Amino acid sequence: TGRGATAGVLIRNAEALEILAKVDVLVVDKTGTLTEGKPRLMTVAPLPNMTEIDLLRLAGGLEQSSEHPLAGAIVSGAREKGFALAGAKDFRSLTGKGVMGTVEGRSIAVGTRPLFNELGIDAESLVAQAEPLRQEGQTVMFVAIDGKPAGLLGVADPVKASTPEAIELLHREGLRIVMLTGDSKTTAQAVARRLHIDDVHAEVLPEQKTAVIKQLQAEGHVVAMAGDGINDAPALAQAQVGIA
Repeated sequence: TGRGATAGVLIRNAEALEILAKVDVLVVDKTGTLTEGKPRLMTVAPLPNMTEIDLLRLAGGLEQSSEHPLAGAIVSGAREKGFALAGAKDFRSLTGKGVMGTVEGRSIAVGTRPLFNELGIDAESLVAQAEPLRQEGQTVMFVAIDGKPAGLLGVADPVKASTPEAIELLHREGLRIVMLTGDSKTTAQAVARRLHIDDVHAEVLPEQKTAVIKQLQAEGHVVAMAGDGINDAPALAQAQVGIA
């Protein structure tokens, strides 16, 4: 690009343009594709055995080691409240499920209900609190401390201002829009309803996205996918056209 030029589109394969004209299904990731990818912490809801300060301080300390946008929202939210965050030890990330590690000598886990199931932690005390937040379009993460549920964190990622018009134009061109996301069904459906998206696959792990695209192709569709060039790389490669 020249001096003062705006970002453009790099087309790595000219054949992709020819195929793009035949595409009838566009698969899209949610975070950072339909949304801004700049989430903000909206809700801190500790259980009675935990304070808001401790919940956010310990979860924020753990999430400092994660590169996920949702982690960044938690860390920023904690720092905005003036909390000093300790570093995490033994940090582990389970793709699509959450993170775990030790902060201030305490075992912390932040993530989805499947993560809690994997760790043998009962999440029932958090589920009822999570649903109303998800209906508002918030992404909810459960927090466990020392193997026990401690509370939840709700993060909102605004839809890009350009997304509704883009989807309307794509629909006019006759494309079917399918959203794939690791987020909960309630949150995903709240976003999909607002944007008039045709089909939603929620609570999908990154490696499962490829299988959804294969199924669409098996049904005879020509599929393009738009998503994160790193996390969605296998799915982007499986689609006839990948847009990163």
